[in-house]
Amino acid sequence: MSEELDLVFEECRGGMQKTLEGFAKELTRIRTGRANPALLEGVHVDYYGTSTPLRSLATISAPEPRLLVLQPFDPGCISDIERAILKSDLGFTTVSDGKIVRVPIPDLTMERRKEYVKTVKRLSEEHKVGVRGARRDAMTLLKELKDASDISEDDARRGQTRVQELTDEFIEKIDKATATKEKEILTV
Repeated sequence: MSEELDLVFEECRGGMQKTLEGFAKELTRIRTGRANPALLEGVHVDYYGTSTPLRSLATISAPEPRLLVLQPFDPGCISDIERAILKSDLGFTTVSDGKIVRVPIPDLTMERRKEYVKTVKRLSEEHKVGVRGARRDAMTLLKELKDASDISEDDARRGQTRVQELTDEFIEKIDKATATKEKEILTV
């Protein structure tokens, strides 16, 4: 096939891959009942008047399945870190000894687990729309190339088939990741 087609496929695959990576990152932020430092990824601390990501102010580890431990770089900001975690909508409490902050992860109720599954499904659909958007862009490019006579009609048809195969591949990857995360969430 022509160089133009290869560029279309490369761009299409790149867009779909970005969408898949974004989905994977979103999934790490959803609780499964186990402690995971990514749970605190969206928490921002008011540090000397500046909204600062928690990861920039402390080392976060999960030494036990139901406990996160934060080791602040500046012990003077422990109260700010605790306040930010309590204000977040995560529902966590904190325990501090002046040097480190412990965040016990409570068990999830079945009702809360079902809410998380709904969130995962919603995110899955949003990211599938992203994959379909990359497909639409690739199909538009193929049509423009065909209309400009840069590629033949047969090449355009083969290109559309290949773009659809890429779309199906990435949709399947999103579905697998969704099913795996749902299983993690619902496992007690």
